[in-house]
Amino acid sequence: MSKGAGTALILLAAGLCRSAAQTPAGRSFIGTVAAFKPDTRAEIKPDNAAPVDVKLTPDTVAQRVAPGETTLKNAAAAKLTDLKIGDRVLVTLESATSNARRIVIMSADDIGKRDEADRQDWNARGISGIVAARNGNTITIRTRSLQGETRQTVTVSGQTKFRRYAPDSVKFADAKPSNPDAISVGDQLRARGAKSADGQAVAADEVVFGTFLTVAGAVVSVDTATKEITMRETGTGKPVVIEVTSDSRIKQMPNFPAMGAIPGRRGPGGPPTGGFPGGAPPPGMPPAGGPTVAQMVEMMPAGKFEDVRPGQTLIVSSTKGAASDRLTAIVLVANADMLVRMAAAQSGAGTAAGGRGGAGMPSGGMAGGGMDLGGMLGGFGLSGIGP
Repeated sequence: MSKGAGTALILLAAGLCRSAAQTPAGRSFIGTVAAFKPDTRAEIKPDNAAPVDVKLTPDTVAQRVAPGETTLKNAAAAKLTDLKIGDRVLVTLESATSNARRIVIMSADDIGKRDEADRQDWNARGISGIVAARNGNTITIRTRSLQGETRQTVTVSGQTKFRRYAPDSVKFADAKPSNPDAISVGDQLRARGAKSADGQAVAADEVVFGTFLTVAGAVVSVDTATKEITMRETGTGKPVVIEVTSDSRIKQMPNFPAMGAIPGRRGPGGPPTGGFPGGAPPPGMPPAGGPTVAQMVEMMPAGKFEDVRPGQTLIVSSTKGAASDRLTAIVLVANADMLVRMAAAQSGAGTAAGGRGGAGMPSGGMAGGGMDLGGMLGGFGLSGIGP
């Protein structure tokens, strides 16, 4: 569920309940349309409760509001036949019945369009990376591409809004209000606002940050019933259970060698021979310097849980929770063996010594001269922060 859609409907419900003229005695609740028969019945699934069977009658009033609206001031008349599975709705029942007196519809299509526009705006006006330093109102972040490390600056002010990912949270929408004092070196951070012409600085309107882990390993087993993957962590050999939810993003890394190009790879003395998956860089990012790994992952095709198989190499990002052997995936990259090799090649090391690291923070020593894979991949910024 979109945070904006949920919050708007909650405020709308509160406003309706305060107005006896608008809402007669009866129960109101918010949910998602799970099934319906036009003009007869609808099954509405509240966020944290069992589905509710609602009867639609000729007296049921249907109205449509745009995502973000918190009053009925701009509501438009709608038809019950406009309902679609997946729509967010505010339902008011007649007293002591299951009859719907009013249904306020926030279309899933409209929410999707709004969220996509928001995502594009974050890409165009935003920057993201690992917090490297703080000095007053200036935060320095670093990102890695296959050409090396880049540093950018985020300037904050008293008007900047701050949000932080909670432990074990996987949803951008669930980030909680916070403040700049909670930001630590090593945190993942994403900011948007007025961006400099060279794309290296942002005067931030909004900042979202959190403490993340990046874990790599080989799949041991896949449980389709519980949507859990058990993998053996690279370097440590420890089993880690990865929980995949409806909010987890699964990406499938293309077989770049078979395509004849590795993003960011340079020919002898020349420019990169590979580029972004799909060709063009994301909106708002100049092509020079090559993509960061986070940008490469963003451009990768979506994957499916059902396509994950034992033996595959996975890279998983997650917030740092209470259990070290159980993580909830924010981003899961399947077929990621090449990404691990690319990380090793960029570090100049041949083997991975550690399989886990914080957001850019080393997870331990480099046994046998190998690379700290966890720290390296964390430094790539594979956090999944995004609208």
